[in-house]
Amino acid sequence: MKNGVVIVGAGHAGVQAAASLREEGYDGPVVLIGDENELPYHKPPLSKTFIKDAEAKAQPLRGEAFYTGSTIDFRPGIRIDRIDTADRRLDIAGGGALAFDRLILATGSRPRLLPLPGGDLSGVLSLRSIADARLIRELSAQSDDVVILGGGFIGLEIAATLRAAGRNVTVVEAVDRLLGRAVAPVVASHVRLRLEALGVRILTGTTIARLEGENGHVSAAITSTGERLPARMVIVGIGAVPNVELAQAAGLTVANGIRVDQQMRSSVPDILAIGDAASYRHWSTGGDVRLESVQNATDQARLAARTITGHADSYSAVPWFWSDIGDMKLQMVGLTSGGDSHVVLGDLADNKFSIYHYAGSRLLGIESVNRPGDHMLGRKMLGAGFSPTPQTVAEGPDGLKAALAAFQQDEPARAAG
Repeated sequence: MKNGVVIVGAGHAGVQAAASLREEGYDGPVVLIGDENELPYHKPPLSKTFIKDAEAKAQPLRGEAFYTGSTIDFRPGIRIDRIDTADRRLDIAGGGALAFDRLILATGSRPRLLPLPGGDLSGVLSLRSIADARLIRELSAQSDDVVILGGGFIGLEIAATLRAAGRNVTVVEAVDRLLGRAVAPVVASHVRLRLEALGVRILTGTTIARLEGENGHVSAAITSTGERLPARMVIVGIGAVPNVELAQAAGLTVANGIRVDQQMRSSVPDILAIGDAASYRHWSTGGDVRLESVQNATDQARLAARTITGHADSYSAVPWFWSDIGDMKLQMVGLTSGGDSHVVLGDLADNKFSIYHYAGSRLLGIESVNRPGDHMLGRKMLGAGFSPTPQTVAEGPDGLKAALAAFQQDEPARAAG
């Protein structure tokens, strides 16, 4: 492959794909394109430590020496205008073209916009990049009152961080509870209670009618009931949309993301897609999903590299996620939609508990708050295809470990049978 592999997108997925190609022995050209003028960096800290610490720096995913040492041609600050699938060529914004033999789209996602009167005022921000985080950090130092639109993970992480720094924070969520369908109602209620105890005001079942400003800068958010919420800064965190425009214009199949098969190939086989922008049929649930997580991005990147280097593995990674909200480390493993029962292990009052979700007798996933051991054990159980009974869960970690060990010991006999 004389033109090699071009990777569009230099986030977690793109950087891992470049690294994995070399790890898999691929020795052709690898070009990594990013639209930011930054060395690729970790994004999870942006909503937490970065915005509260004026001295915090970006945390590189890989040092600069990695790219030169691995012969990876990293090109920052470049935007792609078009994919020419017939000629296997990318048209670069501002002029120029780049040929490829294989293309990996790791284009990620962007914050969903909220069309509101006043939405274009200064001080109305979303968090996608380190540039956004710098703006939030700078403005938060000058803002006593902050309104956050959206009660998802990003919004709540920022809310807890800014409240701990002494800001008056109000979270406005359109539906009747926090964290939507991301976690069980019991976890969402617990998170709300902890945030309210911290001093965060939370309005659920509430929408914003408009934003008001003074001298071009936001000054208040007006709710649908007419309440005026003072705000020197408004942060919009109402979810993300996948960046599929390039793929769609090139004729690739798109449905809530760039559709890929179990080897991460799009409807044009020489073009692969990974990470937040990719949607696929999940091996466990049988449903179509698009997952936004570092784990999903890096695992799909590794698989894409193996696909390009001639392997035929199918994607079967167990999904897991995490979020740090105030004094709560939330860790989730598996996909829990479709569950019909659950078991609680631990104590909500101690801020340390886990919810084991079942569909019939099958364990779907576990949501943990400040119980990392449950999370790690859950990853092992789901990875092994082991569903403990609710009675075994009630015995606690020791009983679960013993049951998992017995299950794995019997695996050869089950395979032979």
